[in-house]
Amino acid sequence: MKSHTHYLWFNTKQRQEIIDITDTVAEEVKKSGVGEGFVLVSAMHITASVFVNDHESGLWQDILHWLEHTVAPWDPGRYRHNETGEDNAAAHLRSLTIGHEVIVPVTKGALDVGPWQRVFYGEWDGRRKKRVIVKVLGE
Repeated sequence: MKSHTHYLWFNTKQRQEIIDITDTVAEEVKKSGVGEGFVLVSAMHITASVFVNDHESGLWQDILHWLEHTVAPWDPGRYRHNETGEDNAAAHLRSLTIGHEVIVPVTKGALDVGPWQRVFYGEWDGRRKKRVIVKVLGE
């Protein structure tokens, strides 16, 4: 079995951002030489996410609105975690809700995704350096 590991680094300008990383992940699949297998894409920080969805700005705004108004409002006073001196409990809950990793099939040396599916990095507590691991496994 072949394996290939690559790290992506992010230092977002905003506290929350959604970044399409599909092309970069696809390039790492090509570099790996894996024809049939999987690629794991995982945020290596507990206040970030990796997910698969549609690349559409209205949907991104819907996701951000849903996270802020339904899942975990950015209200530091409402969370026990923030009693430690942090203010990012909402980011932890957002990561937990969205998820921190995806596994995408690789077929014939390429990502095998649906017509609208893209891979995204979701940053929920940014403005500092964070990384994502891309690990391709297969034959």
